[in-house]
Amino acid sequence: MIIHDLAQRNGHAEFANDIRNGLSSNPKRLFPKYLYDELGSRLFAAICEVDEYYLTRAEDEILKVHADEIVNSVANCHTLIELGSGSAEKTRHLIEAFMSDRGELLFIPVDISLTALSESSHTLLGSYPNLRIDAYAADYYQALDALTDLGPDPVLVLFLGSNIGNFERDEARDFLRAIHRVLRPNDYLLMGADLKKDRGILEAAYNDALGVTRAFIVNELERINRELDANFDLWAFGLRSFYNDSLGRVEVYLESLRPQSVNIGELGLNIEVSAGERIHVENAYKYDLVDLKSLGEQTGFELEHTWLDRKKRFSSNLFRAQ
Repeated sequence: MIIHDLAQRNGHAEFANDIRNGLSSNPKRLFPKYLYDELGSRLFAAICEVDEYYLTRAEDEILKVHADEIVNSVANCHTLIELGSGSAEKTRHLIEAFMSDRGELLFIPVDISLTALSESSHTLLGSYPNLRIDAYAADYYQALDALTDLGPDPVLVLFLGSNIGNFERDEARDFLRAIHRVLRPNDYLLMGADLKKDRGILEAAYNDALGVTRAFIVNELERINRELDANFDLWAFGLRSFYNDSLGRVEVYLESLRPQSVNIGELGLNIEVSAGERIHVENAYKYDLVDLKSLGEQTGFELEHTWLDRKKRFSSNLFRAQ
């Protein structure tokens, strides 16, 4: 096992600068990437267990049921690259199918968290001693720049979850083009994408009845309190999630329940938040099959196959590089 640590940077300074810019803007905004500190990661794992948040379970069902079919669709492939691998739990279905069918596999997981990479890699090697792992602690673009020698055979890149939905539409095209620049004709991309559906289902997925999603979101305010010496009142914010049908996205906000004056000591920054004012947290874009085919065509890929879960809520899409 090899882990390349490319993510070395001043994370605290970057966090402070982003928070200053986000909370000084109009409208105010937070950044989804800062939701995933240690507690935030545990809260997100809890979100995946609530009834309303179907996405993780739906994708896991697809990969479990169709793993052999997916592997058979990428002939002569012995290299699996995963962008944003995390715990690699869902990926196990594909690794198992590759090892069973081909007896060998080079797995190249990419994640911003060195800890997550180390833990998941050791766990996988405990289950599959013949698996080779060449990991990158890096952001997506750092890792793509580093992947210069993919060997002679086709590779399969994984971009799972609904992570493509976290990009604005133009950003999603730019990201897929960046992946395409690394790949050769007849390399493959397997990408998860949540599907457009009833607004009630979508809005509930981002604002569950138990309040776990709210706890996950306000934990970013607690992180600002802790790391930047701020005094946000976590109970003075409600969570609001809306499906914007015209833009095909769920918009997630924290809404101030009363007028507030907040001091962020380390930044020397005071901000005023009025009653009813919303702080934008994230957009989660949803797709249909026409959108996905078009996205592939615009970025150098041909959509060869789409697998759906039984309730047709989520999609796993196999693209071939042109």
